[in-house]
Amino acid sequence: MRGRLIAFEGLDQSGKQTQAERLSAFLRSRGRAVTLTSFPEYDTAIGSEIGRALAGERDYSPDVMQLLYVANRYERKADLATWLAAGTIVVSDRYAASSVAYGEAFGLDARWLTDMQRYLPAADLTILLDIAPETAVTRKSTDRDRYERDLALQARVRESYHRQAASEGWLVLDGQRDRAVIAADVVTAISSRLALP
Repeated sequence: MRGRLIAFEGLDQSGKQTQAERLSAFLRSRGRAVTLTSFPEYDTAIGSEIGRALAGERDYSPDVMQLLYVANRYERKADLATWLAAGTIVVSDRYAASSVAYGEAFGLDARWLTDMQRYLPAADLTILLDIAPETAVTRKSTDRDRYERDLALQARVRESYHRQAASEGWLVLDGQRDRAVIAADVVTAISSRLALP
């Protein structure tokens, strides 16, 4: 049986990593094979370049940045396909929708951002952990990268996420609630939508 790809999306500090880790642990406790991944992956050649750009060491235009983000996911394309073919559940902290959201926030064409990723495995379920940009600031007040510091940008990113969620049937959860409550909602959703675990 083919595996499933579950992607967590949302602004920085929305709880994506926490919920991805909790879901992975829950599925493993039910005997499922799980791979937890996160994008961007900074330990690749392209990922390290993304890290330099976010730290302000490089000055790429928005379209080049999104090409780097997408290329970083294509670096993992073969692995993703192998895991899914083997029946593994892949849980990802960010995936293809992030490029659409951030690219669209910079004025790039959403269709172009979506189309260039059409050869990547599609997410079976995308979960948006929705928080206000101001909440992100309270959760992380120091060491914020160039995107995290721009509240107007974060507001536009959130608008894109809401648009994508409405048009593509994502699960949208209030990311400002207690972590355990959110985790319980995630488990309920994967049970009803994906017949997991």
